[in-house]
Amino acid sequence: MTRLFAFPRVFPRFLLPFLLALFALQAPAEDFLDPAVAFRPSARAVDGQTIEVRFEIARGYYLYRDKFRFAVLPDSVQLGTPLLPPGKVKEDPNFGDVEVYYQQALIRIPVERNSSGPLPLTLKVTSQGCADAGICYPPQRQQLSVELPDPAPVAAAAVATPPAQAPLADLSGDESGRIAQLFRNASFWLLVVSFFGFGLLLSLTPC
Repeated sequence: MTRLFAFPRVFPRFLLPFLLALFALQAPAEDFLDPAVAFRPSARAVDGQTIEVRFEIARGYYLYRDKFRFAVLPDSVQLGTPLLPPGKVKEDPNFGDVEVYYQQALIRIPVERNSSGPLPLTLKVTSQGCADAGICYPPQRQQLSVELPDPAPVAAAAVATPPAQAPLADLSGDESGRIAQLFRNASFWLLVVSFFGFGLLLSLTPC
């Protein structure tokens, strides 16, 4: 009977180290940000055929460069290859040496479209990141709305305007026209010889 009554006094002492360890594990977890706060995406239209996705990354957190995935609605629109800037090389405990983004990630995505006019889109973004303190999040999937403008004005502006033709030289046969043409095209010594010739002709011309 003594053992039965002693058990309740021993059980809490036996459990106490496990409870303390459990609280120690849970306390740091409360300091980690929610992934929606740690990694905040936004999207904007650069032009009628390009989307720019910007991730604002909280201090002490990072995103993996090779974990981004993009899809778009409607299905009639196709996305080109995303233009990802170089990241910082980091030795990651889960994936080894990888490129990651700190503070900000700026990604441009070409859009292949077959229509003109404004085009509203829903961009589906998948990303994955971690905290330097040691916690990693599962892949995060978010949807962003963006409207592309009409690409026609941009395409029209890209067409080069033909240069205006220079006015033709005055080819009239009068004396002043020939002299003006000579001044524009001749060298110094040719001008001297020409003036000498003009003077000789004038001296031989009867009044």
